[in-house]
Amino acid sequence: MDVSHNTFSNGLLYIGFNQDQGCFVCGTENGFRVFNCDPLKEKERHDFNDGGGLGRVEMLFRCNYLALVGHCGPRAKYPPNKVMIWDDLKKIAVIEMEFSSTVRSVKLRRDRIVVALETMVKVYTFTQTPQQLHVFETYPNPKGLCVLCPSSTNSLLAFPGQNAGQVEIVDLGNTEKGSTTVAAHETSLSCISMNLQGTLLATASEKGTLIRIFETFNGTMVNELRRGSHAALIYCINFNHDSSLLCVSSDHGTIHIFAVDDHKKNRQSSLGVSFLPKYFSSKWSFTKFQVAGNAPCLCAFGSSDPHSVIGKL
Repeated sequence: MDVSHNTFSNGLLYIGFNQDQGCFVCGTENGFRVFNCDPLKEKERHDFNDGGGLGRVEMLFRCNYLALVGHCGPRAKYPPNKVMIWDDLKKIAVIEMEFSSTVRSVKLRRDRIVVALETMVKVYTFTQTPQQLHVFETYPNPKGLCVLCPSSTNSLLAFPGQNAGQVEIVDLGNTEKGSTTVAAHETSLSCISMNLQGTLLATASEKGTLIRIFETFNGTMVNELRRGSHAALIYCINFNHDSSLLCVSSDHGTIHIFAVDDHKKNRQSSLGVSFLPKYFSSKWSFTKFQVAGNAPCLCAFGSSDPHSVIGKL
């Protein structure tokens, strides 16, 4: 998440979790830092000798490779149209990838590098000289929305389709069978997320009132959850490790927790009768909590306790 406009004057430009949310990484005005989530502990720090900020840093689980992208402001370490694969054991960039436009996001798995640009997603081999395998056109995607299943047995990739509110799901292990198109929302997407197993996809639109959950193998909607009645910017959606819970953070300064598989846990209106609008039969979060100072944040569940929630500025 881009936090370059935060009000704390702390030099923080970017923050993001790794694939299993066990770690998070911070891009700063001088380099990057890696932290373990639970217990909270700094695991790695690298400040560039010549300075230079990073607008995006993507981890690959807990291994020594990270994807680094500069930013559009002053003192950027790299141009915003380049992806540098950093080897933290050697303390050097070992792969350099240049594009014709600004890089909006990067996703990694052990065999693939996925780069989201404004109107396309490109897939490469994760090799010393990356080879382009696929190019998928998207609806304008300034946030670089894209999610790559981290499972070694599931190589699904999800990204915005070519129309507003659509999500395309592609199996990178079998692209010949075509993609699954999910008509998730009527307006543009603001957030997409996949569970660790790659079986469920959660989406939110720029309106931010509803979270919808779909099965990835056929695009069927299996759940619709209501965050609130007023529009909100959704920062983050994450499943817990067994996909029984879902957490959502927004610019209202709240983190909502929903039950995914036991709907009775979620709050429901007592006015849920058939002739009333759908709003009155919505499934609301069973709990929520306020973020100090209404700061923008990401949220995820702890790995040791599947019911613990971790929030990060």
